Amino acid sequence: MYIKRQIEEILLKDAKQFSALALTGPRQSGKSTMLKKVFGKTHKYITFDDPVIRERAATDPKYFFSTIDENVILDEIQYIPQLASYIKMAVDENRKLKGRYILTGSQQFQLIKNLGDSLAGRVAVFELLPFSYNEITGIQKLKNKQKNIYAKDIFIHSCLRTSYPEPNINPAIDINTWTASYFQTYLERDIKSIYDIGNLRDFQRFLQLLASRCSQILNLSALSVDLGIAVNTVKRWISILESSRIIYLLNPYYNNMGKRITKAPKIYFLDCGLVCYLTGIHNKDILMKGPLAGALFENFCIQETVKQLFAQKSSAKIYYTRTQNNLEIDLIIEKNTELFPCEIKLNMTPRLSDASNIERFRNIFGKLNIKTGSIISLTDKSFQFSKDLIVPSFKDYINWL
Repeated sequence: MYIKRQIEEILLKDAKQFSALALTGPRQSGKSTMLKKVFGKTHKYITFDDPVIRERAATDPKYFFSTIDENVILDEIQYIPQLASYIKMAVDENRKLKGRYILTGSQQFQLIKNLGDSLAGRVAVFELLPFSYNEITGIQKLKNKQKNIYAKDIFIHSCLRTSYPEPNINPAIDINTWTASYFQTYLERDIKSIYDIGNLRDFQRFLQLLASRCSQILNLSALSVDLGIAVNTVKRWISILESSRIIYLLNPYYNNMGKRITKAPKIYFLDCGLVCYLTGIHNKDILMKGPLAGALFENFCIQETVKQLFAQKSSAKIYYTRTQNNLEIDLIIEKNTELFPCEIKLNMTPRLSDASNIERFRNIFGKLNIKTGSIISLTDKSFQFSKDLIVPSFKDYINWL
């Protein structure tokens, strides 16, 4: 079963305008499957995950590239960064030929750096994250033959089964076995080989500690002390997890808000199912009633917001804010200088009091261009408290972005 991805239409459009496309995203997010489906009839497929092909290309990249005489998908190109310069020369020789090279990589920072140096202005860059809320909803409708799929069910499903394509499409997969294999592959192929991190056990402990602190403000010093490693090591490892799209750092909004604002980012995983695996949450009761329930729902809301914005290549930006007086807004969405403050609450029936911080935010920072506030929850029916405060269903919230 193939599930159409939201990003496909934009990919096809830009393939007619750019000589090369670059698609990044975490391992197993569906990059290769989607590209084969969308471009399989027009492009040859080559993957550098294959050690034989990787060795051949690394030994003599110039000759390897000379053997490519057709439209091509080059999968996991971060393993052979030398090819970028040859692609640049080929593109410069024939600027009129569009969509010739489609490149993918699981290491976002490294791929973009290599491409940015060699293919600036010639490549359109996209990111594909695991299945989004709308994509998982579509799968559940097909499988269960139900007209209505509820936000609470999608949240629980995403936590206990991840949002990665393979375990969503194939219900026979044991999720614990799959996730263990996922992390083993990630550690062996990416962390050990690309970044040369020797002590994988410490890195695994680091991952587990971060998972237990999802949706919290990033405290580098505390992580350093708890793990017994240097602060610079923590910074490097955070950067690695961010570049491989395991985590997302949500920066604070402090434009024109003075010095009273927390400057550190908050940390989220881009799949709350990975958090559940790393923290030992394997059933619904522990998920919904355990100490991480609220943090996991907040993580879920941020991950789905990021997925939707990436899929649309949206120019909207997202932040949080916290003042020294403990006024915190969970999520601020900035669209064309307009600010939409959101509070995230794990419940089915939000109350007006759940938005008290939005009202305080509006009163204290009235000079900002603050628009309608929202309470993001598990409600499946949108309603409105006032002209300045709405409670959208999760579906309506995602589609508004």
